[in-house]
Amino acid sequence: MNRDYHVIILGSGPAGFSCAMQSSKFEKKALIVEANERYLGGSWINTGTVPSKALRETANNIFKHATLLGDEDHKKPYERFKMRDVLRYKDSVLASENSEIKDNIIKNGIDTEIGYGKIIDKHTVKITKANGEEKTYTTDYILISTGTRPLDPSAFEIDHTTILDNRSILDLHYIPKRLVIIGTNVQAIEFATIFSALGTNVSILSREEDYLLFLDKELKAEVQSILDSMRVKFFNRVQVKKVGPNPVRNCTEILFENNDDQKLHVIETEQVLYFGARKPNSEKIGLENVQISSNDEGYIEVDRRYQTNVPNIYAAGDVIGHPGLASVSFSQGRIASCHMFGIPTTEIDSVIPYGIYSIPEIASIGLTEEEARQQGYKISIGRSHYKNLTKANIAKNKKGLLKLVFETETLRLLGVHIVGESACELIHIGQAVLRYQGDIRYFLDNVHNYPTYSEAYRIAAFNGVNQVHQSGITYDKLLS
Repeated sequence: MNRDYHVIILGSGPAGFSCAMQSSKFEKKALIVEANERYLGGSWINTGTVPSKALRETANNIFKHATLLGDEDHKKPYERFKMRDVLRYKDSVLASENSEIKDNIIKNGIDTEIGYGKIIDKHTVKITKANGEEKTYTTDYILISTGTRPLDPSAFEIDHTTILDNRSILDLHYIPKRLVIIGTNVQAIEFATIFSALGTNVSILSREEDYLLFLDKELKAEVQSILDSMRVKFFNRVQVKKVGPNPVRNCTEILFENNDDQKLHVIETEQVLYFGARKPNSEKIGLENVQISSNDEGYIEVDRRYQTNVPNIYAAGDVIGHPGLASVSFSQGRIASCHMFGIPTTEIDSVIPYGIYSIPEIASIGLTEEEARQQGYKISIGRSHYKNLTKANIAKNKKGLLKLVFETETLRLLGVHIVGESACELIHIGQAVLRYQGDIRYFLDNVHNYPTYSEAYRIAAFNGVNQVHQSGITYDKLLS
């Protein structure tokens, strides 16, 4: 049966874009439906990954300049730079990325429609435009990649002037002297270090016991030491009761209760940045019309090929839940396309790298020391502190740690955990060795450019071998 399209994709984020691109390579006719009237790319390009990383790049360069050359006039960055200047680079990056995605879509013959897409039946999608106009298309396959949205706080309202979210923080007109961040997800840590690097006094309020609990404990301690040096303050196990202006003191007040002593506390600030829970954009898109399964939170349930319980309908990206990473979403969309059209492909490896774009970066892959011990491995640890790297000394990036977790008897690599400059790039060296079940002798037997940050792998491997040697195993047996 001839239909209008081979695949219709709801949402133009990384999963949707990747599926469309891959489908076009198979000479299939694809249509992307995007609800946002202003841009393609979803939060990936416009309000999330790309703009926040562009802001981080600017803040990091300012921070590096102050670290390398000193601050002769002793002024804070917020006294020397205007936020519009800091954001100018971000805006140029967004313009470039938006142009790039449009060019790729046009170049590959992918059609687009701006409007709200709704599944009518398993082969039909209706698109409603902002002016009320409706269009209906038929298709062989459907990919749902509609992403997620933030839930509003219950104790206060986000006004996008004083109380901001991840979108309005990117349009701030000045660098605040004081910033309170409510929430301790990955974005909260990233923005805390970004604004600290710009000279802002940052405090974080969280209802949780702690932050970044998935990190290796030793790496987490190193991260905490760095955050302490940046004077980022944490208030954990608290409940925010009220956020509002104090006209007498010309500031914004946050009233919060500590769960341990039940006492009320007040903190003053210029700006508030809120990061709360997120909700999948899975309502009003017609899931009920075809009985697509979702969990209690609304995340769509899929198999390893991102196929829903309706065979010709797939879902990928944040709308299916964990891990909610743009890097993973790209692969999910590609794999979904391959499965739709019968093209053999591998699955996403269960061991994936995580990157946190704080200042400095944090990255991790594989088992933490605690997980390896819990799983019964007899392990050893290799460490390389950035302060011992010539490259870090030259660049004055001495804060950081690269940690290798490996099996003592075989030297097989089990996990890599890094905090420090270029951590999100360095992690892929460890990923390659892990993926092919290599051991830490790889780092000893191969030449690393000098001076580089990647030399940390060699130093950590020697450190690990020395630890094993001290336990009674001879070097000739270790290295043979």
